[in-house]
Amino acid sequence: MISQQELAGGWNQIKGQIKSRWGALTDNDLVQGEGNIERLVGVIQQKTGSARRDIEEFLDRCVEEGSNFSNRVASSAKQYADQMGDAVSQGYADATERMQQGYEQAEEMIRSRPAESLSVAFGAGIITGILVTLLMRPSR
Repeated sequence: MISQQELAGGWNQIKGQIKSRWGALTDNDLVQGEGNIERLVGVIQQKTGSARRDIEEFLDRCVEEGSNFSNRVASSAKQYADQMGDAVSQGYADATERMQQGYEQAEEMIRSRPAESLSVAFGAGIITGILVTLLMRPSR
């Protein structure tokens, strides 16, 4: 039979399934049984005339379905996290490969045109120095 903890843990879902099964029950009826399985079964019996055993079996199925649903959600979340982890790893590997290719191209450019490379590096250094000086200068 369903326990008090199971009832409390899945109350919103169970309440919806109870109302779906026994439409004659109102929210006020269900509030009377909330948190107490014996009282809930009694209220359902009184309002619907259903057998106690049928009510208890129905509640057990509700808890079991809720547990199965939770397991499916957890499994789906794990699969999604695994896929995202794989995608991040692949993106990192791709970026590393592109960076390595860029280094190799720069290396080849420096080997094939050392004078031009030195001139570009010197010019970039001067421009960087000017920009840093302008940014570090106190504003008046």
